[in-house]
Amino acid sequence: MISQAATAASAEVKLRVAGDRYVLVELARTMDLESNFRAQGLSAALKAAGIDGLVDLAPCFASVLVEYDCDRIAFADLRREIDDVLGRLGPTANLNLDSRLINIPAVYLDPWTRAAIEEYSSKIKPRGYDPDGIAELNGLKDVQQFVRVHSGTEYWVAAIGSWPGLPFMMALDPRCRLTAPKYNPPRTFTPKGTIGMGGSSTAIYSVDSPGGYQIFGRTPVPIWSEGRPSRRFSNELVLLRPSDRVKFIPIDVDEYHAVEAQLAEGRYFDQIIEYQTFSVAKYTTWTAKLDLSERF
Repeated sequence: MISQAATAASAEVKLRVAGDRYVLVELARTMDLESNFRAQGLSAALKAAGIDGLVDLAPCFASVLVEYDCDRIAFADLRREIDDVLGRLGPTANLNLDSRLINIPAVYLDPWTRAAIEEYSSKIKPRGYDPDGIAELNGLKDVQQFVRVHSGTEYWVAAIGSWPGLPFMMALDPRCRLTAPKYNPPRTFTPKGTIGMGGSSTAIYSVDSPGGYQIFGRTPVPIWSEGRPSRRFSNELVLLRPSDRVKFIPIDVDEYHAVEAQLAEGRYFDQIIEYQTFSVAKYTTWTAKLDLSERF
């Protein structure tokens, strides 16, 4: 029997059929941290529920894509299971989410993204240097302050997608939240490892690719396996997961090349802290005390 709480929870979400093996559970139409916390909480609860026929889960900004085996569970039965889990999930503020912290070295204001911007300006559409524009748009003094602000927070991994292993991340410290419009039209080339921003989301480009985010840094650390198992990718195809937290550690170009050499020789160890739990209630209490006019 479905509880009254489950019925109420079901009324707040949209379940959209996405083929014969997928259901999209849409929790909200916003791209904010609270919606994503709830999506991550639902994904964890569905996984823990042990639903027969559930194959995989892919949380996004405010939704969860559910893959299921239609030979083992019918859509109507799966919907009842999702409704029941939603009814038991409770308020978002009560969620405690498993969360790893990953330190990722990054060269800000690097020569590679500068070259990509200059190529775009010469071949597609004239534009200024992206970090200058982001600093001006967000009321920062200069690009040096932009680097301090952007690197001054942990980033919540809201979703993985678009390209293999590419994370969409949001700043956890509200004093470090920045925004930037996407390119129009987009670039035809972005170097692998580029760090960029579109809207309020920060991403790391996992491969050489086109792209529309404004760009300002690069990491030497590959974030997906490129299909080749290795010590770094012995059990996972990608480095990052939804609900991870990323901290960018500023380095210079010489350090970038040193990390590249360590990776080539198999001597680089990812800086991953795995034992942590993210309390939404404690996070909310902390952010409520902050002076949002402060900048680093």
